[in-house]
Amino acid sequence: MKKLILTLAFAVGAVTAYACTNFIVTKGASTDGSVMVTYAADSHQLYGALYRYVPAKRAAATMAVHDWDSGKYLGDIAQAPVTYATVGNMNEHSVIITETTWGGLPQLEDPNGKIDYGSLIYITLQRAKTAREAIATIVELANTYGYASSGESFSIADADEAWIMELIGKGNSTNDPSRKGIVWVAYRIPDGYICAHANQARITTIKKNDPENCLYSEDVISFARKEGLFAGDDKDFSFCDTYAPADFGALRGCEARVWSFFRTFTEGMDKYIDYALGVNPQNKMPLWVKPTEKIAPKQLFDAMRDHYEGTPMDMTTDIGAGGHHLPYRWRPMYFTVDGVEYCNERATATQQTGFWLCGQARKDKVGILWFGVDDAATSALTPIYVNTTEVPWCLSEQNGTMLKYSDTSLFWITNRVAQFAYLRYDIISKKVRESVDAWENNMLKDVEVVDNAIAAAPNAKKKAKIATKYTLNRAQQLFDKWVELDKYLMVKYIDGNVKGEDANGFIDNGNGKDIPGKIEQPGYSEKWKRAVAKDNGRILEVGK
Repeated sequence: MKKLILTLAFAVGAVTAYACTNFIVTKGASTDGSVMVTYAADSHQLYGALYRYVPAKRAAATMAVHDWDSGKYLGDIAQAPVTYATVGNMNEHSVIITETTWGGLPQLEDPNGKIDYGSLIYITLQRAKTAREAIATIVELANTYGYASSGESFSIADADEAWIMELIGKGNSTNDPSRKGIVWVAYRIPDGYICAHANQARITTIKKNDPENCLYSEDVISFARKEGLFAGDDKDFSFCDTYAPADFGALRGCEARVWSFFRTFTEGMDKYIDYALGVNPQNKMPLWVKPTEKIAPKQLFDAMRDHYEGTPMDMTTDIGAGGHHLPYRWRPMYFTVDGVEYCNERATATQQTGFWLCGQARKDKVGILWFGVDDAATSALTPIYVNTTEVPWCLSEQNGTMLKYSDTSLFWITNRVAQFAYLRYDIISKKVRESVDAWENNMLKDVEVVDNAIAAAPNAKKKAKIATKYTLNRAQQLFDKWVELDKYLMVKYIDGNVKGEDANGFIDNGNGKDIPGKIEQPGYSEKWKRAVAKDNGRILEVGK
């Protein structure tokens, strides 16, 4: 999702609130040999729903393109004669495409482009069978119709390999048709390694004459020279430093999320802490790292729930966390006190997530899109087989919007639970996390059985029938569980209390009237109490 411009001024220019995070795990770095890509589609405006496109064969035709963020009509493009089925950010061939926006140099945006970054994803998924085909399709679409967005990083993967691709437009093509299209570079992530991007371009040098591992536009360097953006030798050219120079916000608000992911799975990453803090841009992190141990799907799910715990950026430890260690700060991200500007952290898990996912491309097995809505820290992923022929109603685009509440929408019930957890995060979120972990661990075991049933089915139609039934049932079960969780949390934690429980449920007082028999009132954190005493102790002190 795009960086959202704030109204505050920052020392280095416009301040931005950063959205979206991608983690990439190659098959050699995963415990089960799958290629995995995560994506948090973060936006204050995006409704959490599961998109699906039906495959088709057609005669020559055109299709309308609308900007994914705003819905604005951009123009018509030629429709492909054959398109593939897609669900979310995967297609029936287990191609995965996700993104993060980094903006880059504003003069390189083209107001005449007919295809935006979001449309590139979903149109390409309908047309590509492999990751390499997807890269070629993105390039062809952007160069043919003009690119309507700013700088973008894409994760592009299939069951064999994973790539990171970065691109940006060439400026206003109104009076200069040569500016239509993009400059770009794509690197194949070495097998056995992990990569990530979070709203900041990360690719540096171009590795020429190695099409197996590095692809790029012929003019990626010459265009920079023409624009006066670069004047050195080709070997010294850096894509990210040329087209997306990093400032404090790009490091602290974006690269820090990559650092925290790498740090979780790779030893020695603390040497880059000054880079993540935004104080030493020269101490640049590598584009990819080798994990100390192979990564399981559940570990990757949980990496998307990171709040910088255990680092200097841990937001649960300062007074801004309130009396219950809340790891969030409401927007805007920057604030000023006595003329000094400060920042709130932007962690991987964030309150304004529309939907999030982990695409799992598996050799010789049907791909799975693990899909969730709202804040990853308080929501669970449910398995969606990529050959499903239906979308669960609780995840349908037709079921609710950001302006219309729906009692049958997973997005809305998940938000209800999250909003309640934010009130006393240290207490309530633990109970929510118990439900999340139980669900996901059960589903990971569950899909092994379903995989066998799908494999044993005699044809594609019957395989899809099994996958669809399972996908629909499990999503509905998750919705039902969250409805019950919402009710349970209300009863247990209402009015600042914590009702006691035993093996039979809530404890009553023994008089048969459903009156609580054990209530605890845990109060606030020690830091919070001390802050209140310091701020207003003269009035509050007992006996004074």
